[in-house]
Amino acid sequence: MNYSQRVELFSKLGDKFQQLNAETPLLQQAYLFNNWFTIDMQLRSFYAWAKLLNKENLEKWLNAHPNLDQTEPKTVAIIMAGNIPLVGFHDLLCVLITGNIALVKPSSDDTKLMEWVIAQIIEINPEMANFIRFAEDRQMKNFDAVIATGSNNSHRYFEYYFKDKPSLLRKNRNSLAVLTGEETPEELDLLADDVFMYFGMGCRNVSKLLLPHGFNLEPIFLAFERYKEVINHNKYANNYTYHKALFLMNQDLHLDNGFLIVKQDNSLSSPLSVLMFQFYDSQEEIKSYLSNHVDQIQCVVGSDQNKGYVPFGKSQQPELWDYADGADTIAFVTSIN
Repeated sequence: MNYSQRVELFSKLGDKFQQLNAETPLLQQAYLFNNWFTIDMQLRSFYAWAKLLNKENLEKWLNAHPNLDQTEPKTVAIIMAGNIPLVGFHDLLCVLITGNIALVKPSSDDTKLMEWVIAQIIEINPEMANFIRFAEDRQMKNFDAVIATGSNNSHRYFEYYFKDKPSLLRKNRNSLAVLTGEETPEELDLLADDVFMYFGMGCRNVSKLLLPHGFNLEPIFLAFERYKEVINHNKYANNYTYHKALFLMNQDLHLDNGFLIVKQDNSLSSPLSVLMFQFYDSQEEIKSYLSNHVDQIQCVVGSDQNKGYVPFGKSQQPELWDYADGADTIAFVTSIN
């Protein structure tokens, strides 16, 4: 398949994503397999991808990488995460749209969706069966390079195991929001999406707020009310109950609105159902915090796009060129010798 055919293939895949709905058996099966993947969350992910997968957008993305038809196919092993629906799809897309071969190891939490996506790719163009294979018996064999996403612990294992292969390895990252105190109700409403979408389990979900001293948290709690139903999700509720009990036993100061615990803390990451916050006095303090945690931050949400902040409500709506950890996956794949 040439470059144009691959772009056309993924445009058609985007159309298939758009046709899914709450009655689609696939979504029901994936939810039963993994209760974190609610029907609503799955549809949000599929529709977000459907919006991105069109010819104009794909070509805009790939124009930064000319001569994609000039390379010999390489086999790239992809070890996928499974914290949110389809989180491993971007790596698969990068490998296949550059004309390379994907050796796929889906996360045990996201096998249903990824297997369906791959089946759709092959249905659109049967030739793609020659460019996709699954790792057999969880073993990665006969590949030229690897893309692996996991925890900080698994990252150390990846570094050792793949030390002799070209590799793009990712570990834990978190995202935060910088507020000024001048946010509109609409912006705070959008911030709720950044915090709660996918139950806050994605590396692009906001887990920490940087707030100016004297910031009134009440408008944030009001904006977050539209997500109050998360407490009816059994797994989320278990996390909330556990951390609430832990903070009470340890006499840790915190705020609690019945479905989210908000705690003043300097750490960047937060447990599920908990949102950390920290006060600042100056822009220099913000710069210092971001600089000190640059290797742990996936994205920064805020109103000032001149500083590279992601607009409110957009943290879980990245563009094709918004690469995880800021590492250009297309550049990596096309550089494999």
